[in-house]
Amino acid sequence: MPSKIIRVAVAGLGFMGATHLRTYQRLRGVRLVAVCDRSRSIVNGILRGVQGNIGEATDLRLGSRVRQYRTFDELLTDPAVDLVDICTPTAAHPAQVIAALRAGKHVLCEKPLAEKPADARMILAAAAASGKFLMPAMCVRFWPGWADLKNIVTERTYGRVLAANFRRLSAKPAWGKSGVHAGGALYDMHVHDTDFVNFLFGRPARVFSTGACDAQGNVDHVITQYIFPGGPVVHAEGSWLPAEGFNMGFTLHCEQATLDFDLTRGAAALQIAVRGKKMRIGKLAATDGYAEEIRYFVDCVARGVPPARVTPADAVTALDILRAEEKSIRTGRPVAL
Repeated sequence: MPSKIIRVAVAGLGFMGATHLRTYQRLRGVRLVAVCDRSRSIVNGILRGVQGNIGEATDLRLGSRVRQYRTFDELLTDPAVDLVDICTPTAAHPAQVIAALRAGKHVLCEKPLAEKPADARMILAAAAASGKFLMPAMCVRFWPGWADLKNIVTERTYGRVLAANFRRLSAKPAWGKSGVHAGGALYDMHVHDTDFVNFLFGRPARVFSTGACDAQGNVDHVITQYIFPGGPVVHAEGSWLPAEGFNMGFTLHCEQATLDFDLTRGAAALQIAVRGKKMRIGKLAATDGYAEEIRYFVDCVARGVPPARVTPADAVTALDILRAEEKSIRTGRPVAL
């Protein structure tokens, strides 16, 4: 990391906020100076453990020097904050991201960037006008076993990709059961794989999706076929229907090999079967996508280099595709993009 110290504030102290806080505590070149949450508090320097689908649930010892704010507006008046990490509910993102950029802060924002593509485009315009950096937290682009796929696809390491599928399945989180989170698993979880398909193969020409909805009409299970004329056969499944647990995976069929990732296999998650050779286990870095995306963004801010690995425009594209998927589910028809 560069020698410049980046001073960080985290807004939202749920599972994702706690996950990001753990990374900042371990990262060189960073000083955590503030947190913001309207209900959760640091008591005697400790944030009690918050459980999620991946990672730890241990208490976080933040110390007495980390300032606490109840409102986002108060946080933005803190001159000691260089970077605001937004881990609040999606509905709050547009107003908070735009306000933070206008206050002269760099912003890392959890996915999705907004509920509506139009709001995401407003954020895009604000970022362009601000002179500050904004990066959507699309962690799968940085995940061990997944991040290398971009080069494998682009460089045709194992020949052309013939077919690919992606899977992300989780028990519904407690906050998802309240019915107040618009979009369900489609926008909260499946967004990762929609974005990753776009990352690997570009914007599809059409999508065809089927799904199951909860009582409020939010899509809690989705299977999508991404249609690339002349390209690979690509589909993805996302779900909040499992009774318990979490898993994510992919299978990439190339002309000369099949790569398969299953999180439940632990250190053996990535299996690579090259034609005519014995299947081998891919070596994975001892990290995760959350840590690597944060490390990357902090490095960009410290060096004054705009993030290129994932951009605000990528987040808008992901929302455009998700909207098409939702329309396909509700109409039962393919939708062009």
